[in-house]
Amino acid sequence: MPAYFSLFLFPFQILTIFVFHSIKSMSEKPLILVTNDDGIHAKGLRELVDVMQFFGDVIVISSEVSMSGKACGITVDQPLRATPVEEIHGVPTYKCNGTPVDSVKLSFNNLLDKTPDYVVSGINHGANTSISVIYSGTMGAAIEGSLHGVPSIGFSLDDFGPDADFSKAKLIVARIFQSVIENGIPEFSCLNVNIPTGKPKGIKICRQAHGKWVEEFEKRTDPHGREYHWLAGYFKNFEEDSVETDLHALKNNFASVVPVSVDMTCYKTLDHLKKWEL
Repeated sequence: MPAYFSLFLFPFQILTIFVFHSIKSMSEKPLILVTNDDGIHAKGLRELVDVMQFFGDVIVISSEVSMSGKACGITVDQPLRATPVEEIHGVPTYKCNGTPVDSVKLSFNNLLDKTPDYVVSGINHGANTSISVIYSGTMGAAIEGSLHGVPSIGFSLDDFGPDADFSKAKLIVARIFQSVIENGIPEFSCLNVNIPTGKPKGIKICRQAHGKWVEEFEKRTDPHGREYHWLAGYFKNFEEDSVETDLHALKNNFASVVPVSVDMTCYKTLDHLKKWEL
């Protein structure tokens, strides 16, 4: 897929015909693990399953409640359970009492008979651009999949509404996933995909914007007179004028695709440290 892909937004039903013919020649359908961080009842999870069914055999495991902001967190202080629940779109579905990463770990180590061919996470309600990638449970699950050497993608829609419209986003999801099937993803890396609301102009390959969340904690008092703090704050973009970033793409109504590596070594600082006399 080129750095800029002009998306022809045909109806989803027509796209499914394209997908069907593209996978018809496969000797065996791929196994696709679908998860999220918004909880088992999130609309975005169901919309993602709806797309993935056209590409292969799907199994779903999701946290039973919202785990937004849990990043790559794991559960170490209580037993984990994966409980079968009512199927989503006719595919096997489990709820997990742990984090999104717990869900992926359970799937790889106990729940599945074989290693999945792909891990897809989302579609998250709300964007995960810039530094949010390190806080996102959606991306935590995708990163965990990549640690196992499995091509993994986190999908997010720039709409926090519980009843958000995913109809156009599903076209983006299908197009990008098809490209992953055709081209692969380098081992131990994954993709962070953010999709604008409305009708996207296309898809751009981007880098992560340099920015940070400026935390502001509101001091409050509960009904018992006890003081507590509530996280608020705002996001600060340090490079408003850059056209290469995911934030710029999303702001200009393009879906952004950012490759994410699990290697967090800062090579610039590494070169600097090598000059130290220790």
